[in-house]
Amino acid sequence: MKLFDSELKLMELIWEQEPVSAKELHQLATKTIGWNKNTTYTILKKLIEKQAINRSDPNFICTSLIKKDDVRREETRSLIDRLYSGSKKAFFSAFFADEELTKEELAELKEMIERK
Repeated sequence: MKLFDSELKLMELIWEQEPVSAKELHQLATKTIGWNKNTTYTILKKLIEKQAINRSDPNFICTSLIKKDDVRREETRSLIDRLYSGSKKAFFSAFFADEELTKEELAELKEMIERK
């Protein structure tokens, strides 16, 4: 499932607060993102159509149907496919070219790789 940036922003609020009413989401989105009510409800409608969230009544209560970790994995795969032709090696090479990592961070990454 492909989620657009606006949908991801609202999903973040849902994951943090669920179960949460649409009214509460509107208030949170206004405060944190600067959206108006119509924008929030439009994005909610799209998420319902994509079956990313469930709406239950009364009070238009929203709960996620997709997991945050699953979305992150899919978005990461998509990014690597789009920008690095699917090459994880090219992705890491580009990432490390511009990043200063501590010895501890490097040791943790090495341990993660060795476990895989």
